[in-house]
Amino acid sequence: MDELKKIVFLLEGNVQTQILLSILVIIVLWIVNTIIANVIEKKVADLKSKYQWKKTTTYLIVFLGFLIVGRIWFEGIQSLATFLGLLSAGLAIALKDLIMNLAAWIFIIWRKPFVVGNRIQLGENSGDVIDLRPFQFTILEIGNWVKADQSTGRMIHIPNGLVFTQPLINYDYGFKYIWNEIPVLITFESDWQKAKDILHKIADDNALQITSKVEQEIKLTAKRFLIFYNVLTPNVYTSVEDSGVLLTIRYLTDIKKRRSTTEAIWEGILVAFAQHEDINLAYPTFRRVEK
Repeated sequence: MDELKKIVFLLEGNVQTQILLSILVIIVLWIVNTIIANVIEKKVADLKSKYQWKKTTTYLIVFLGFLIVGRIWFEGIQSLATFLGLLSAGLAIALKDLIMNLAAWIFIIWRKPFVVGNRIQLGENSGDVIDLRPFQFTILEIGNWVKADQSTGRMIHIPNGLVFTQPLINYDYGFKYIWNEIPVLITFESDWQKAKDILHKIADDNALQITSKVEQEIKLTAKRFLIFYNVLTPNVYTSVEDSGVLLTIRYLTDIKKRRSTTEAIWEGILVAFAQHEDINLAYPTFRRVEK
């Protein structure tokens, strides 16, 4: 009985030592992280770089603390690989979803399907990525009840694991521009050829100007993906609908300027068509023919 009490006493003393050492490690690492964060705040001017440096150092310090505290509590396991293997097996059973989110975070950091600042769509949710963490990332929502690609003001927190199960669309990755189309329906009686020429000029004035920088980005994209764009200038396509002749403007624009360019083009169309009596916008109508 006395031997048992001695063993219990020794175990209790050992646990207390481990608790104190663990707390000491956490405090020291917290102080180190705070000092590094203050240095980054003073030395790094760019907001995006500042954010990324703070995130990276925090992740490294948390991982280091995890290893040190683990070694304190598992001194009997000399092999770090064995310790991590046993811990991973237990977590995989008990924390399946969290492990998937963590694995997805590693995938996002490594493969970079998107980074902070990119505009993406994951499933039914679209927005600009404003934060990335080990278990979830946050987007500033666009669309929904707000027409075009403008912010609703809501933040959506999405589990990282969804990148493995949902289609991911990145507006920025690779080719950093999008094609936009504006359908313009005019009546059958209108001079559609004149209207087409007018639309060509308006599109040329408002579309993305193809500079050497844009061409260089396209060449870099073509080296990584099977993407070929032989024509980058605006175009107007002609088709016929029930209510009139449909002239569709297709042009290249910056991903975050689709609404502003659409507005500018429509204002140009309204002003230009108002100056020509032989061009009229069409709308659903009924015609009655009397004999």
